[in-house]
Amino acid sequence: MARLFGTDGVRGIANVELTNEIAYRLGQAAVVFLGKTIIVGKDTRLSGDMLESAMVAGITSAGGTALLAGVIPTPGIALLVRKLSAAGGAVISASHNPPEYNGIKLFDSFGYKLPDALEDRIEAFINDGGLEGRTRTSASDQSASDASVDGAHDPSDEFACMPCGSDLGFAVQLKDALDIYIDHAVDSILSQNMDFKGMHIALDTGHGASSLTSPAALRKLGAIVDVINDDFDGFDINVKCGSTHLEPLMDLMKETGADLGIAHDGDADRVMMVSPTGREIDGDIVEAVCAIDMKSRGVLKNNTVVSTVMCNLGFTHAMRDAGIEVVQTKVGDRYVLEEMRANDYSIGGEQSGHMILLEHNSTGDGLMTAVQFIAAVKRSGKNVDEAIDVMKKYPQVLINVRVSDKQAVSESTDVLAAVRTAEEELGENGRVLLRPSGTEPVVRVMVEAATQADAERHAKAIAAIVEKI
Repeated sequence: MARLFGTDGVRGIANVELTNEIAYRLGQAAVVFLGKTIIVGKDTRLSGDMLESAMVAGITSAGGTALLAGVIPTPGIALLVRKLSAAGGAVISASHNPPEYNGIKLFDSFGYKLPDALEDRIEAFINDGGLEGRTRTSASDQSASDASVDGAHDPSDEFACMPCGSDLGFAVQLKDALDIYIDHAVDSILSQNMDFKGMHIALDTGHGASSLTSPAALRKLGAIVDVINDDFDGFDINVKCGSTHLEPLMDLMKETGADLGIAHDGDADRVMMVSPTGREIDGDIVEAVCAIDMKSRGVLKNNTVVSTVMCNLGFTHAMRDAGIEVVQTKVGDRYVLEEMRANDYSIGGEQSGHMILLEHNSTGDGLMTAVQFIAAVKRSGKNVDEAIDVMKKYPQVLINVRVSDKQAVSESTDVLAAVRTAEEELGENGRVLLRPSGTEPVVRVMVEAATQADAERHAKAIAAIVEKI
């Protein structure tokens, strides 16, 4: 049976793969494994109300209190958990996925996503029938399997029987959740004795949760903001807009002559940007600009940035030229965060636009990333196009090859020889990465080179051998 939790919570087509029963059990699990007070938020998907109701039923059936934040970006829940001293948080969102999908991701009391070991315990709890199944098993039988993981709540004795009567929980609507999140981003800039007065920003909120937060925050900082896709009907989130489809934002930039374009995905935990000349500013470029600024201010901890193996070669070269160390992890913001926490690093990110600034939030935060990027550009004394020239982006070609045996490919001497030949020819001006997919029968062949033609030539040559094997 496939693992319930993926790289970013539980996700699937709403009411088919992600059912009300799963949402209900996850609500119970949040109380059982995290604690009594759980903050719940959602993005703008049509299925959000349904899954929120099911999850709140699970929380209250376990005797917990559900604090309802309504439609709010994912990083807003991570922030609220800390600000309100809650036991945990839950976000009902499928991030950048199409509208028919939804997901649920959980945060602990520090606003961090849960470790694999705790997710495994929660999955076992759900497979065993949730709290109803637990109460059919004696507390003594459960105690061995419920040993504490990373300080998680130990539910062995407390949930030996099903809550009822006055032990049931209740739900409370939070009235100032959005204001707390907006003000947090605004204050992070005002505290630097800076504002965005006179700046013109084009913004695409992707019919998602940032529609209620990013325009307000940027305007509070004094910027002129032209915004598109800030309405929503529940089934337009991420559809040909937002951070995964920059064309509408680029058109808006041309129409308005804005100084910067900003685009979020559905739950606004990531951001992509566009310069006045139409250059795409991805996560690698944003991280490079912010890291160099942080070093100049003496706040780049251990003189190190964290990225993934998929970051552009231009990023590692830019960091090398700036005298900054780079640590690379597996793909996934959770692995970036694990590395940051383990070694006390202050900034980490992904090419896709996730960036974590631990001084300001405990997870990827599209709004915070955008305002800190703008602040870094302003401090540099350059315009946006000049500021992003700190990194030369190398052409990158990615080919997904369907295979029947990923292990055979990784052990093939022919494939290794082809990779070695390409690496020798490319030298320091390119690189090759072969990465088996964790969820599909696919091997990803990625090549970066000084020219698009070289990248395509080597990628196609290696992919042909992989396909043959």
